[in-house]
Amino acid sequence: MRLHTFNHARPDLAPYGFTCELWKAAPMRRPDRHNEIELNLLLRGSLTYLLGGTRVTLPPRHLGAFWAAIPHQVIGSEDLPQYFVVTLPLAWFLQCHFPSRLVDRLLGGQFLSDPHPRRGELDLALCRQWRCDLAGCRGKAAPATTLELHARLLRLAEALPERPASHPAARMVLGEAAVSKAEQMAGYIARHYEEVLSVESVARQVDLHPSYAMTLFKRTFHITVNEYLTHYRVAQAQRLLATTDKKVLDVALESGFRTSSRFYEAFARACGCSPTRYRKDHHLIWRTTGESLKPL
Repeated sequence: MRLHTFNHARPDLAPYGFTCELWKAAPMRRPDRHNEIELNLLLRGSLTYLLGGTRVTLPPRHLGAFWAAIPHQVIGSEDLPQYFVVTLPLAWFLQCHFPSRLVDRLLGGQFLSDPHPRRGELDLALCRQWRCDLAGCRGKAAPATTLELHARLLRLAEALPERPASHPAARMVLGEAAVSKAEQMAGYIARHYEEVLSVESVARQVDLHPSYAMTLFKRTFHITVNEYLTHYRVAQAQRLLATTDKKVLDVALESGFRTSSRFYEAFARACGCSPTRYRKDHHLIWRTTGESLKPL
């Protein structure tokens, strides 16, 4: 049985498409990013990610989900776990019109884990079936597979607490072309977050008027272009603070912030603490041993 590991030479933000593969835990020397929803299911042991700059641990037989455009990196594991990795194109996910309590959390950068352990055996059977169905499919999926994935994500949504209802305009149905434009804008921001960006410059990349681009982005992702850009920059800063000894000002500049005051303000609002405090609480120093990462 072939087991996958992360290819460190893989181009940043390269898509996977519809996939379901069996992976083994292995050190990741750098984070991965791809504009898809990722599902994980561990057969045994546990796996710890650095997602953005936050450590999250997935226990065995609990389905986990996150938006993989957020930088994610395996930093620890127990019992050398094998785990299923499912990747779902963002355009497909958005056009499924899942409940806002699922969409908003995932696109807001949260890691979601199904709290019901009894679903583990069913999830294991589904992942084995999806792996067979998607083998050799070249990034596409058959209707039966997408229906099963849709139903499984609906059950994950049902396990989440409700949130206040969004403004009706934010819940309107978007066509495939509109979703594609919004996805292209998000991808452009992810590739160029270190640069000086504006709504106008992002809209120009997809040949849209800035006002329409801003409205389309908000209706797709439920946050504004500027909010997404700031969120992405803060996530980069969290990762650098947790994994390097770079000076805080250098972290701010490498994350795309042009002034220290703007960086401190945005970071405190998003994380509830200063960058220095965050580093003290989350700094990771590790060594690689075989195929696992062991924090010192």
